[in-house]
Amino acid sequence: MADTLLEISGIETCYGRSQVLFGLSLAIAKGEMVTLMGRNGMGKTTTVRSIMGLTPARAGTIRFGDKDIRGLASYRVAKMGLGLVPEGRQIFPNLTVRENLVATAANASNAAKPWTYDSVVELFPRLAERSGQMGNLLSGGEQQMLAIGRALMTNPRLLILDEATEGLAPLIRQEIWQCLTQLKQAGQSILVIDKNVAALIAIADRHYLIERGRTVWSGTSQQLANVPDLQHRYLGI
Repeated sequence: MADTLLEISGIETCYGRSQVLFGLSLAIAKGEMVTLMGRNGMGKTTTVRSIMGLTPARAGTIRFGDKDIRGLASYRVAKMGLGLVPEGRQIFPNLTVRENLVATAANASNAAKPWTYDSVVELFPRLAERSGQMGNLLSGGEQQMLAIGRALMTNPRLLILDEATEGLAPLIRQEIWQCLTQLKQAGQSILVIDKNVAALIAIADRHYLIERGRTVWSGTSQQLANVPDLQHRYLGI
């Protein structure tokens, strides 16, 4: 793939003696929005943890840009330009919204127009209204906006969202999708895990379906939309 940013090939990942990923592969080009979908327990979050070095893969390759990052410590992976919005958000509950955003701010990838507090709250005006509130006092939707904003403040070359809209009200989900559409239009590379297939087909470029830790299908949004049987078989839709 031309201008490949992230390439995963044949990774195997275990938790102790329990193997979760069995040769999973995927690739993301610069400026692409790609999704990773599958039923619960099929290895989506483990894939993210393997990429980020949180649960290192024991086999296979993970290349980011021109570097092999498999086996690197998670802080080194993050410094290379991977920004994670984790499942469960994991914001700092005893810091204010502003403090959450500036606490990990960095521009290790030397972005020409780096994200700042002002540009994040322009993307999410609700965060400006809550700037002095502690993170644990925010609604679920506001916490997710904050988690995305915090990841953007690291100026990532690749933004990864694990369960991007899980548990959020429909109107908040729509705000998140609009935000991701804006980021994609601005050239941000994005990997999304989520269950809202219709929304993902509308905004993403390509999709990977996984089952039991293996990639079982990949293709474009149009291709996925044209095969409802595939969605039923692997996504339960």
